Amino acid sequence: MKAIIPALLLMVCSAAAQAAVQSKAVEYKDGDTPLTGYLYWDDAIDGTRPGVLVIHEWWGLNDYARKRAHMLAELGFVAFAADMYGDGHVTDTPDQARTWMQEVTADVEGWRERALLGLEQLKASGMVSGDNLAAIGYCFGGATVLQMAYANAPVKGVVTFHGSLPAAPEEAKGKIGPKVLVLHGHADAWVAPEVIANFRAKLEEAGANWEMNSYGGAKHGFTNPDAGKYGIPNLEYNKQADERSWTWMQEFFGEVFE
Repeated sequence: MKAIIPALLLMVCSAAAQAAVQSKAVEYKDGDTPLTGYLYWDDAIDGTRPGVLVIHEWWGLNDYARKRAHMLAELGFVAFAADMYGDGHVTDTPDQARTWMQEVTADVEGWRERALLGLEQLKASGMVSGDNLAAIGYCFGGATVLQMAYANAPVKGVVTFHGSLPAAPEEAKGKIGPKVLVLHGHADAWVAPEVIANFRAKLEEAGANWEMNSYGGAKHGFTNPDAGKYGIPNLEYNKQADERSWTWMQEFFGEVFE
């Protein structure tokens, strides 16, 4: 593990008694679409630190995505929970979530650009140390951070949790700079074996630096304790997979942040 993570841990531990995670809403725009993201940081830590972009599930920028950004701030990062839908769009209805998601993903370049706008808000915070940036995403957000990697976004790594797995396009060959960590539920019925095989093959063809961990028995949404409330058979929280994947993300950050 690189030196920066132990250093971060020392800062966090030494300030633990006084630590207070702060947050603020950040308004920005994609053309005419108003977006509102949320920045999180621990004000007991002095100076700059690595920054992590958080991309929400297909439900929109809800409390779950913000909770993960808060957890990252507790670890000593500055985190920005980006808004990929705009106009305050958040739902717990699958049909509505699918509609909003498809509106964004229909234009791949626009999809990537909206994610990059979130990254710009994180950089503009003034709290990020140099180019120490990464992005994580859940479900739809997992696919989003993969698209960022395929576009060679200025991040050192991306982590996808129970995301859909769009294959790397032909034009990404030799151009995927960020390291890629895929944390996948082996029992996720929404990602067919042939999709996984093609996803892996295309990453290899593209020359990406990638790793994929599959968690036995874990379904889609395995990190979200509220996954079961939607009444969808393939959505289910898995505590062990949640904890293991979060730990592995931290190990990954220890590698990519220098």
